[in-house]
Amino acid sequence: MEITSLIVFLAIGALAGWLAGNIMKGRGFGLAGNIIVGIVGAVLGGFVFGLLGITTGGLIGAIIMATIGAVILLYLLSLVRRT
Repeated sequence: MEITSLIVFLAIGALAGWLAGNIMKGRGFGLAGNIIVGIVGAVLGGFVFGLLGITTGGLIGAIIMATIGAVILLYLLSLVRRT
């Protein structure tokens, strides 16, 4: 992986994590937390979108998919924390 690809990957993760944090809690989780939530959310979003047969393309599609996955991740974590 080239350095520019890695930077774009981390930037998408940070943006998706920040967006998901704002949607679910009303605030972000700091840079490192946003990147982690965004990257795990991107993996989860890719899995869910694959199960549903939905494909995304381009930068905007990747951000939307990662954000939806991160929102699902944060929702599942909130369910686990309640019990």
